[in-house]
Amino acid sequence: TMTIDTACSSSLVAVNQASLFLKDHQCDLALAGGVNLIISLKGYVGFSKLNALSEDGKCKSFDDSADGYGRSEGCGAVVLKRLSDAIRDNDNILAVIRGSAINHDGKSSGLTVPNGRAQEDVIKQAMKNAKVSIDKIDYVETHGTGTKIGDPQEVNALANVFHDRSINNKLKIGTVKSNIGHAESASGMAGLLKVVLSLKNGIIPANLHFTTPN
Repeated sequence: TMTIDTACSSSLVAVNQASLFLKDHQCDLALAGGVNLIISLKGYVGFSKLNALSEDGKCKSFDDSADGYGRSEGCGAVVLKRLSDAIRDNDNILAVIRGSAINHDGKSSGLTVPNGRAQEDVIKQAMKNAKVSIDKIDYVETHGTGTKIGDPQEVNALANVFHDRSINNKLKIGTVKSNIGHAESASGMAGLLKVVLSLKNGIIPANLHFTTPN
């Protein structure tokens, strides 16, 4: 077992690490998950001092009224195997992770302020590792917490990465946080499960609380 704490990206970093172990044949099956429980008021106090929380407890992702995020609880996990092994074992394959990447913001204006260039770099690296081009991606599940600084930074990073994409090939973006709130350490897993379910059902859930683009 391994505990990974990289704040909001913890559960997706766990998936990335598990995938690397599988590729290197350090294991044949891995469980990767995340859990977030609100059992103390201290978190609310700390995030309030950072002005990170919305007044109404909702994540108004990418909307002009965005004023922070609403906290939520949740847990989720995925079973990961090499595709060849899963096919051999006749497993129920819900999705395939073709590639992933992680990096660090590096220098930025503060703890809650993302670095757009670093975001561009990690997206490009993930696509390179997955051997997929910008025209082959139909949807991006974003972080999209619902902040006036973070959301535009994320969209701008995506715009810079996909700027050479065909004008008729529209890129859909979304975030599960508008639906269930920000599950913090489990939020990445929530986004991953949303994408898997979207692929399975052929439907992408709508972004709630979105009326006027930021």
